[in-house]
This record gives sequence, structure tokens and C-alpha cells, in this order.
Amino acid sequence: MKRYSSDIEKVYTVLAGEFKKHRMPVVDLIEMQTRDPFKVLVATILSARTKDQTTTTAARHLFERVSTPQDLASLPVRTIEELIYPVGFYHDKARHLAALPGTLTELFNGVIPDSVEELIRLPGVGRKTANLVVAVAFGKPAVCVDIHVHRIFNRLGFLATKSPLQTEMTLRKHLPVRFWTTFNSYFVSFGQHRCTPIHPHCSTCPIASWCARKGVSAPR
Repeated sequence: MKRYSSDIEKVYTVLAGEFKKHRMPVVDLIEMQTRDPFKVLVATILSARTKDQTTTTAARHLFERVSTPQDLASLPVRTIEELIYPVGFYHDKARHLAALPGTLTELFNGVIPDSVEELIRLPGVGRKTANLVVAVAFGKPAVCVDIHVHRIFNRLGFLATKSPLQTEMTLRKHLPVRFWTTFNSYFVSFGQHRCTPIHPHCSTCPIASWCARKGVSAPR
């Protein structure tokens, strides 16, 4: 990490306050409403490359028919596609969801696993999804890095990494573990509302004093 942990702690504290002002990311909302690792996993799969509003609608439609892996196993792929449309890559996601119950039974006796190494063995689950499920569904420390986290850490100048995977590995080494469970939610919310990919709101940014961009308007 390029910057001191004391700066990270200050930024984290500010973003925790900002998080309370905005709508909760959809996966956190589903966890809060259901406390169900299965639904958190499914919602996380749906959310990849999809706006929260679209994910929320798709998850609501799907969960009207599906509450358990057994319910999901009873639906043909075509029906799943219709329920989750128009999430991004809905054809692929429907196939992954259709295969999920069988894989869960075969590998984990039908129980959602609580480790990244086990979760990535499930269809449609990469490291970002696995880390998010571990953190949100099970409340265990996990470093979930999506494009928002990668962008903001680099914009701030805490990191100089080239990919989300590189960001994850660096944060695993240097980010204090006490931040792991919740930092993704705070950074994602901030990335959606303030530190947007294009035209970030730098002039009113509450963490501008720590930012390496210092009010530069063009995205890095």
C-alpha cells in the first residue's frame, strides 16, 4: 500500500457515514431482509454487470418462485431466463443457476459453503462473488473487490494496481482485517453515488483531501 493505515481508517470512517445516506447495495439489502445465504448467493450471481435496480427486480421475480435450491432445481432454464431478464448475461446466469442445486448437492451436501475456495467451485461464482457471499451472508472477513473498489482505491492513491484481482491480493496483504467484512459495501455505495466512473463528483467529495486526484475532473 502506498499510504498509511491511519489514512485508510479515516477514509473508511467517512465512507461508513456516507453509506447510511444512500440506498443499500442490493446484496446487502437481501441479506438484511432474509438472512439466507442461498438468496444472497443467487442475488450476487444476478448482480454481476447489472445495475442494482435491475437486480432487485429480477431477484424479486425469482424469489417469488424460489426459496430453496430444491425450488430452483424444479425450474427449466427457459423459465429462469424469463424470471431474471433483463439482468446482464441472463442466458449464462440462468444456466449457472439451473446447475447450482445439483452442484451444491454433489459437492457440499446441499449446503452453501462459507469459504472462498469452496464457493468458487460453484457454477457462475468467481472470486468477487465468493468473497461477497462470505462477507455478507456469513459475516466472515473477506476481501471483495469489484470495479468500484478497484477504481476508488487507485483514484485515492492508496494503490497502483492494474486489475481487480491484483487489488484484491494487495488488500489481503495490507488492509486491516477489521475492515474486510464491510468495506466493499461502503466503497460500492460510494462508487455508485459519488466516485462514479465518469464525471465523479469531486467538488463535493467528502474524502477529497485524501484523494490523489485533488479535484481533477477526468476519470483515471
